[in-house]
Amino acid sequence: MRKQKGFSLIELLIVVAIILIIAAIAIPNLLRARIAANESAAASGVRTINTAEVSYNSAYPTVGYSTTLAQLGPGGVAATCPNPPAFGTACLIDGVLAAGVKGGYTYGYAPVVGGALNTGYAVSADPTTANQTGVRSFCSFEDAVVRYTPSTPLTATCPPATLPL
Repeated sequence: MRKQKGFSLIELLIVVAIILIIAAIAIPNLLRARIAANESAAASGVRTINTAEVSYNSAYPTVGYSTTLAQLGPGGVAATCPNPPAFGTACLIDGVLAAGVKGGYTYGYAPVVGGALNTGYAVSADPTTANQTGVRSFCSFEDAVVRYTPSTPLTATCPPATLPL
């Protein structure tokens, strides 16, 4: 009798089936981990914006809070910080966050104008693609409390049903 070399078709099919079963278990867990990482980064981004707004308000008391999110950055995604910073390019956050899209989330910003000053602000972070890049939306006001809602994207003025984080 001749010696057989290689694997039979049945053996190869069993190996492929085992690999597919392992992939079916691992891929959903990987996607959930990516969503959790994006949500964590979005909450951190909102906290960073809160801190930058307090610094901006202290540095430019004649302006108050910033008028746009871009004013907190260096003036562009790839721009370097001007020396010295100005109220239009305060360089308090990175250029990517100042552009409004980072880590699977889109950031919205709206100032609260009171006379000649910006007396408050509302910032929101919504998933770029709902249920794929994130599940929760985050928001904050000048009180610096980060809030979230577990369902639909927020507007720039967070609904009162949001929960503190």
